[in-house]
Amino acid sequence: MSGRARARSRARARGQETGPPGLVRSGEVGAAAAVPSESELFGRGRQKGTPGAAAQEAVQHISVGFQRVKLGERGGRRCDVHDAGVNTRQAMEHVKDSKTGTTGSAIQLTANYFRIISRPQWALYQYHVDYKPPMEARRLRSALLFQHEETLGSARSFDGAILFLPHKLPNKETVLHSETRHGEKVQITVTLTNELPPTSPVCLQFYNIIFRRILRMLNMQQIGRNYYNPNDPLNIPQHRLTIWPGFSTAILQYEKSIMLNTDVSHKVLRSETVLDLMLNLRHKCGDQRFAEACAKELIGVVVLTKYNNKTYRIDDIAWDHTPTNTFKRGDAEISFKEYYKTQYSLDITDSNQALLVSHVKRTGPPGAAPPGPAMLIPEFCYLTGMTDKMRADYNIMKDLATHTRLDPERRQGRLNTFISNINDNADAQAELNTWGLGFENQLLTLSGRVLPGERISQGSRMYEYNPWQADWSREMRGVPLISSPALTTWLLLYTRRNTNEAQALLQGLHKVTGPLGIHMDRPVMIEYEDHQESLLRALQHNVGPQVQMVVVVLPSNRKDKYDSIKKYLCVDCPTPSQCVLSRTLSKPQTIMTVATKIALQMSCKMGGELWSVEIPLKTLMIVGIDCYHDTSCGKRSIGALVASLNQGMTRWYSKCVLQDRGQEIMDGLKMALIGALKDYLKFNDCLPSRIIIYRDGVGDGMLQSVVNYEVPQIMESIGSMGQDYMPKLTVVVVKKRINSRFFTQINGKVTNPPPGTVIDVEVTRPEWYDFYIVSQAVRQGSVSPTHYNVVYDTSGLKPDHLQRLTYKLCHMYYNWQGVVRVPAPCQYAHKLAFLVGQSIHKVPSVHLDDYLFYL
Repeated sequence: MSGRARARSRARARGQETGPPGLVRSGEVGAAAAVPSESELFGRGRQKGTPGAAAQEAVQHISVGFQRVKLGERGGRRCDVHDAGVNTRQAMEHVKDSKTGTTGSAIQLTANYFRIISRPQWALYQYHVDYKPPMEARRLRSALLFQHEETLGSARSFDGAILFLPHKLPNKETVLHSETRHGEKVQITVTLTNELPPTSPVCLQFYNIIFRRILRMLNMQQIGRNYYNPNDPLNIPQHRLTIWPGFSTAILQYEKSIMLNTDVSHKVLRSETVLDLMLNLRHKCGDQRFAEACAKELIGVVVLTKYNNKTYRIDDIAWDHTPTNTFKRGDAEISFKEYYKTQYSLDITDSNQALLVSHVKRTGPPGAAPPGPAMLIPEFCYLTGMTDKMRADYNIMKDLATHTRLDPERRQGRLNTFISNINDNADAQAELNTWGLGFENQLLTLSGRVLPGERISQGSRMYEYNPWQADWSREMRGVPLISSPALTTWLLLYTRRNTNEAQALLQGLHKVTGPLGIHMDRPVMIEYEDHQESLLRALQHNVGPQVQMVVVVLPSNRKDKYDSIKKYLCVDCPTPSQCVLSRTLSKPQTIMTVATKIALQMSCKMGGELWSVEIPLKTLMIVGIDCYHDTSCGKRSIGALVASLNQGMTRWYSKCVLQDRGQEIMDGLKMALIGALKDYLKFNDCLPSRIIIYRDGVGDGMLQSVVNYEVPQIMESIGSMGQDYMPKLTVVVVKKRINSRFFTQINGKVTNPPPGTVIDVEVTRPEWYDFYIVSQAVRQGSVSPTHYNVVYDTSGLKPDHLQRLTYKLCHMYYNWQGVVRVPAPCQYAHKLAFLVGQSIHKVPSVHLDDYLFYL
């Protein structure tokens, strides 16, 4: 068990109260609140503290603005995941009037958006509700207020303090009189505080609340942020998996209208319960290592409890609790076994199973007591998601893909069916009609532009590629690279049983390196025993300062072996290295393709330059930033920065920093950026006159932090190079995890848009300087666009030029002979942060800073 787990166990031993999911104690919010009886509702409303404190606090939250608005039934997280209210475009003079480009050929597209239709002069009226004497319980406040339906109408939304109505009451202040079940008289004062237009942030939040009600009317269940249909499961019995189909949804203000953005989502559930997994682990590990194995497998895993269709993250295992333990429910003690029998009609078969602990997120008002942990029964917890072993299983992934990787035609059909179900459902339409809202019944149509394909420059030759395939692996065969260091001293390590594979690799490399212009001498062949200590010993005895490259043929994909190689060769004895699985080398028909890719990787890891595209801007530095969260070291963050060093974007400076949890990523990367500028100066005898930073890894709701904190830190780093040094700076936030999808029609068939498609109208946000690019081609499923949001720009570059440059940089990732989804420095930064977070857990040696050693 981990140290943190032991600490939590000690906290329980000191008497911290626990309860099952569903138990709500005084002043706390349970994970899945059990519905109290009507008598409970009407007996516990009197506030004993300061009168009206909760109401005043709620009003203050509303008045501060959208980010902190509190609405009933809001669900999900407290932060604004859509970064509304972050207005960056107004500070950029050159895009105030227009942020659209003109280059490229026009293309007609459809997108997964539906316009919202509202009646003319629609507005939302916000009222503050006060109680005399004060009532604390929200359920009681609602029940007392809703006794006056004839005055308020049936369409309303109330969170205990703030009331929203679609119509205006006759008077600014309306006084109502109610009575509790016990005959207590209560005066309710309803005061108009705001008239909100349809585009106001509060209205947008409100639309989302109404829409979540609609989804519940369609019998969909919320898991995380998305809604799923448990009544239409897709079963894959051969792998004991079930898929719940569902949708991600968000209603926001876009360029010209308020729209619903919705995309298909899938939740993978396993037929296996946590108890099944625990019994298997006991059988495999025995009693001695059982607790440790369970903690390793289960802590951090998300489970689904089907009795209430809620998900929980397992934070600990309560070995000292079983279903026979009791807890306080109301005034009486009840065992977990009795609770589940009476509450959910579920019988617990194993009375000795340890309980699972899930720390419920705080959802009450600020200052309220934190909720106690939810205690879960392993027998009723179903595992969700995929294990690494399952992801590595080709057959499982292939069978899953048939259900989840929808081609454009199937995806568009699923979206049209979804909106039709809403428009055809009587209850849903009645709810929408009471608020004067509706949805268009067809997907949004809009125009995009397809940028011209790039010419690839390789050595003395230039060539074009098929723009629809976005791949030039065939075209580059037999063409010498721009430059490649001669490989004269290198090692090839292999086990005895992989001798044939090592020889096959050597022969393949000998055939492909000549035409590519790579000079490669014969390596020193080293045989090692198939265990970690022998491999490490072989590296320690043979790798010296003169060795340029180490290639290791691994018999299996065991992580500990790979990690030990990378740790030693990236930290202790800095040398570029290449690991190859013997399985990859075992097929004679693919050995030449594999050898070509390995030769290219080896070349660029030593500082080789493979190909380039034309970059018209001079003295330009491109920077990519990404981060990775290393859970094995107490959730440390790894920040990676990769910066270009030359005009052709073929040489890169790479730096990684390790940060403690809660620390801003730019704190460490400030020095990395200064290091990159110094390296650029050494390479070019001048500093860049223009710096463009692509910031990847920005989570939902983090945009304000980038604007307010990271941009000033970047400017401070640049300023440290000298008072007179003032380059033009552009900061672009790159987002891959988005729900936007675009489709086009070719020869009457719905298909993916071609690579190079730019979208900068209709579905962009009016307060941002943003655009989408579909840069890559996919062989299966629907292509995912990438969203680019320019949050700071003093360069004055036209939108056209920035879009073209961004697309050009997607061609420069040396680990793939084709166009990738993000600019090359972002992908390099991702690879570096991933390698350090997954395998090294330390900062790599400074001797490797000028090499792409992490590819």
